[in-house]
Amino acid sequence: MKRLGTTLSLLTVLMNPIFAQSEAGAIFLLIAPGARAGGMGEAQVAVANDAYASYWNPAGLGFLEGQELAMMHVNWLPGLADDLYYEFFAFRKKYPTLGTIGGHLIFLNLGEQIRTSETGDELGTFTSYMSAFALSYSALISPTQSIGLNAKVSYQHLVEMGAGSEKGKGTSTDFGFDVGYMHKEWLLPNMILGLNLSNIGPKVSFIDPDQADPQPTNLTLGLNYALVNSEFNKLNIVYDVDKLLVSSYPDMDWDGDKYIGGFDEDGNVSPGNDYNKDGKLEIAHTDPIYKAIFTSWVNDWFLGGDIDYGSDGAGNGDGKIGGYRWDDLDGDGKIDLADNEIVKTSGEPDDEGWGQYNEFGDKEVGNSKERTISNELDRLVHNIGMEYWYGQYFAIRTGFYYDKTGKISNPTFGIGLRFAGYGFDFGYTYGETGHPLTNTMRFSLNMEF
Repeated sequence: MKRLGTTLSLLTVLMNPIFAQSEAGAIFLLIAPGARAGGMGEAQVAVANDAYASYWNPAGLGFLEGQELAMMHVNWLPGLADDLYYEFFAFRKKYPTLGTIGGHLIFLNLGEQIRTSETGDELGTFTSYMSAFALSYSALISPTQSIGLNAKVSYQHLVEMGAGSEKGKGTSTDFGFDVGYMHKEWLLPNMILGLNLSNIGPKVSFIDPDQADPQPTNLTLGLNYALVNSEFNKLNIVYDVDKLLVSSYPDMDWDGDKYIGGFDEDGNVSPGNDYNKDGKLEIAHTDPIYKAIFTSWVNDWFLGGDIDYGSDGAGNGDGKIGGYRWDDLDGDGKIDLADNEIVKTSGEPDDEGWGQYNEFGDKEVGNSKERTISNELDRLVHNIGMEYWYGQYFAIRTGFYYDKTGKISNPTFGIGLRFAGYGFDFGYTYGETGHPLTNTMRFSLNMEF
């Protein structure tokens, strides 16, 4: 049993890369379902050939015949808490003259939390959970191509009421859409291309609409190549790359005056306000979805100004850019406490002697010019998987999940069994001791009829 703030903060950091800076809301929508996917490094967008396609790529449903039910259970983040669990249920059915209808239901239990007052007094306990329902449709547009759509509703129940003077409830109901595409025999006879754009919708808000976060709109490109494809032996190599289409900016000096804000929206001097003289918002903010789809590709290196760093990272500074000088006493060019000191400079930011650093030794003046496209590439998430089938009955799997920004690099393993229309899959995530994802075990069951 853990406090809500602690639980949600760790969930935010560990579910995906990109969440280390809390860029998006409803991030539970990005938890990967299916033990098969769990054993393949969570690479599935170009596989998507069972009921789980409703989540991974709804376009994959268009190639499937008959009907199927699937379900999964996992104790989520076992290294973090013992009362977090994730449930997933999916279905699909083919209608010859209509296409394939499917859908899925997600339930994430966050366990029991301790309610505290503004002064830290314990006021009892409450439970938190998140859920989502999606309805899928897919149809072939050619013998080798299909498209798919999801319409979804999500509900997040964090707390029944706000703390202290906060009004309203800590719940949120939101809607969104997914669009998927799959192309078999793409470029090569044994190659499959998959694309999925998920979680398109309005921002997610709880008690304060002004603090709403964008949905975790995510674009995934997947490739699936059949290296061996014989009657009794099949070996596929799969690769997915994920890009979160969210543009999030920390406190930044966009106009180069070395101050954060200080003007109103019309560019008039207004001490304490959040805009610069050009009417540009300089405090932490995110772009709306219609803009972020484009700006998210360049916001981490090309857009924005100098970052106002603080003791806890970007966005927690003092409202000024720089103001301190770093003296490298031994001349080795490295910032370390043993041989340098930070000295506060006098005067105003426009003065020639104004220091480039903040009081913690982080360079602030001119740091926007030092960001490159590599900063953007570092935020991509890579999923690599392999799956070997002996006949149609037994499969072994392995994979690797790599997220540089989120500091996640976990190998995965799994097995699968199929018999008489029933399927059982097991997926295991390995990691360093103490990592919350270490020893995550997924169990899945499929039933075709």
